[in-house]
Amino acid sequence: MGSTTPAIRGGTERRQDTRRRGAVVAALMLAMALAALDSTVVSTAVPQIVGDLGGFSVFSWLFSGYLLAVTVTLPVYGKLSDTFGRKPVLMVGAAVFLLGSLLCAVSWNMGALIAFRIVQGLGGGALQGTVQTLAADLYPLAERPKIQSKLSTVWAVSAVAGPGLGGVLAAYADWRWIFLINLPIGAAALWLIVRHLHEPEREKAPRARVDWAGALAVFACGGVLLTALVQGGVAWPWLSAPSLALFGTGLALAAVVVWVERRASEPIIPGWVWRRRTIAAVNLALGALGLLMVAPSVFLPTYAQSVLGLGPVSAGFVLSVWTLSWPVSAAFSQHVYRRVGFRDTALFGIGLAALILCAFPFLPYPGSWWQPMLLMLLLGGVLGLFQLPLIIGVQSTVGWSERGTATASVLFCRQTGQTLGASLFGAVANGVLAARLGGAGDLDSVTRALDAGTAPEATRRAIAEAVHAVYLGAAAAAALAFVVLLLVAPRRFPVLQD
Repeated sequence: MGSTTPAIRGGTERRQDTRRRGAVVAALMLAMALAALDSTVVSTAVPQIVGDLGGFSVFSWLFSGYLLAVTVTLPVYGKLSDTFGRKPVLMVGAAVFLLGSLLCAVSWNMGALIAFRIVQGLGGGALQGTVQTLAADLYPLAERPKIQSKLSTVWAVSAVAGPGLGGVLAAYADWRWIFLINLPIGAAALWLIVRHLHEPEREKAPRARVDWAGALAVFACGGVLLTALVQGGVAWPWLSAPSLALFGTGLALAAVVVWVERRASEPIIPGWVWRRRTIAAVNLALGALGLLMVAPSVFLPTYAQSVLGLGPVSAGFVLSVWTLSWPVSAAFSQHVYRRVGFRDTALFGIGLAALILCAFPFLPYPGSWWQPMLLMLLLGGVLGLFQLPLIIGVQSTVGWSERGTATASVLFCRQTGQTLGASLFGAVANGVLAARLGGAGDLDSVTRALDAGTAPEATRRAIAEAVHAVYLGAAAAAALAFVVLLLVAPRRFPVLQD
């Protein structure tokens, strides 16, 4: 009997560990849902928000301010999680996000709401980066696709359900409930984290030093440059004084970041992030992914409504199908990269993505709704083969003490690519429209004219050509990612033993 007691005890401990890990995974999925739902839920309630608070001319900052805060804080939270552990960073980030949500719900004007959205974003950066890092901490390499596919499913469900949920809350309750609904979800995630997440003791430096000067410099530089990209060509012309001043200030601050980080003992953005071929190549490749994702996510709904004549709900469905195939192929990708490696799997995925994006301009005019939807379904499938192997691959090349920084770096580059893509492709679309319509307006103005039924057929064709040009630009971004992986990334990632 005595000889079986250790076995029984060991089995009980394993079951407890499994339950504890399951509770932590549930907390991570809830935390990821907070970040994933946020923008999609808010987007459909903009008319009600503007009708209540006013501020139509600046409402775009509800999204831009949040995006800026998330992006510039990613590297800071990544370094902090490597220094102090994932749990305290995730708890602080969730608390800040929930505080921002509560403040958003009690906003009295558009300026206050934008400011509180930025507070939300300051917490959202911790949620996105730390959740992805913890997913790698919890599972060995062989099991990581399980948790990553679950997190991808959260994003997919949020993309599909978010606009509908936001519309229902705004129509039948009040737009403030869009933010209040975060509180019980976030409280449940926090409770699970506090109760069930127990990080193992690890060797720490006698005194952890935080590069606060570097963090401030990174925040300031990123904020200024991303503001220039977000507002350039929208709030002011690209070559205007505000635009040039922001870009000049941003470049000066970038020099300050380099100067501060080279002298810091524990820099926020350490040099090894760019000196290691694997991480540098993945950073650049995922930056290109962020760039190309803008084409369908921003311009396809306009194409579906203006060219195909679909309603807003149907247009959203044409776009949302890629969020269904993406997590499925991401879960399947493990069977591919275990055979051919992380790099070659990603090359296969992004190569097919370039071909699919190139096919979009060859769709017939005006065409049928199922044709772009089929392309989006295929695009989501191949991008699942591209992104997930790269993220898992990078996380597997570093130890615990570097994983937060490495994960944050690839997410930061993807977010920055999306910001750059929105500005770049917006300029491309407006340039094509100006050439086809003799300089008559931009994409927003001609789309409003179509909605009002005052635009001729030539305008619809011009919009189709503008979106085609954007998709060709996205195909070029996919080709760039392919070349970077082929020439810079090692064929076999230097994976560490778990």
